[in-house]
Amino acid sequence: MKSKQYKTSIIGASGYTGSELARILVNHSETEIVSITSESHQGKKFSDLHAQFSGILDLTLISADEVDVAGLDVIFLALPHGVSMEFVKRWQDSGVKIIDLSGDFRLSTPEVYEDWYKKSHTYPRGFEQAVYGLPELHEKRIKSATLVANPGCYPTASILSLAPLFQSGKVDAKGAIIDAKSGITGAGVKASNTTHFSNVNDNFKAYGIGNHRHTVEIQEQLSFLLKKSVYLQFTPHLLPVDRGILATAYISVEGAMNQEKLDKMYQDFYNKKPFVRLRNQAPSIKEVRGSNYADIYPFWDDRTKRAIVVTVIDNLVKGAAGQAVHNMNLMLGLEESTGLNQVPMQP
Repeated sequence: MKSKQYKTSIIGASGYTGSELARILVNHSETEIVSITSESHQGKKFSDLHAQFSGILDLTLISADEVDVAGLDVIFLALPHGVSMEFVKRWQDSGVKIIDLSGDFRLSTPEVYEDWYKKSHTYPRGFEQAVYGLPELHEKRIKSATLVANPGCYPTASILSLAPLFQSGKVDAKGAIIDAKSGITGAGVKASNTTHFSNVNDNFKAYGIGNHRHTVEIQEQLSFLLKKSVYLQFTPHLLPVDRGILATAYISVEGAMNQEKLDKMYQDFYNKKPFVRLRNQAPSIKEVRGSNYADIYPFWDDRTKRAIVVTVIDNLVKGAAGQAVHNMNLMLGLEESTGLNQVPMQP
């Protein structure tokens, strides 16, 4: 078998994101996984943790200290917030391209990070190199980046919902409301009282009301588009499903607007963006399940003079691992959809 061109490593194998990265990369035509790490499961096979990979990906898990960075092209950091920054600090000058799936470098400054994440940041220099990895907004910068901060899942859906309107400048900088719902995998693989089956099953709740840390991430990216500071209301909810996000955004629009103009605005903005599908009816989370698509339905409510935009993504793919592979493709100069053409799974 011909050796693939680019070598990758996944740092952090035990979680859902590490598993999804492996699922996508194992069939990627241009890259191969040469190492996967786990500090708590060293010596086990990756397929011992994730049985769906039995006979497909049986690499032995190693410590991150054993990773041969000199032999790699791309490192994916599938690690918790507050942990990734130490590995970025260790490898930033090694020449390897780093895609960080935590929130450690998504924001504008270490001070903003510390204010919202309530953690000290130990590598402020990383903010100088980090590029926010939402390809629909920052494709050119991602192509030349050595450190990409992969967006959060809620921000991915929320920003894509409103980006065309904020780019137009015809919105109130303090007027957006985002009501978003996520499947339980968005909370990570470690169980808690909140994610216990008996508390999630046949239940539905809001959380992080008024202070969820993804709020500032959404605000900063929409501020970039509007070219002035944005303040908005973001409320997340926990759905009793395993994966998927549905975000409904509401915003008043200045000047004349109708459905035809709104549709054209979205069509023009997302022209040639392969993973955004504009829909003519409200989409459901199962229509993107297991895929890297973001399905967006912009609706003009003439009665209230508001745009209502419904967006669905798979939080583990477009909201995490799939977007990371999309960023990798851009960083390596590959066709951006390589390895990401999975058809959504329904039912």
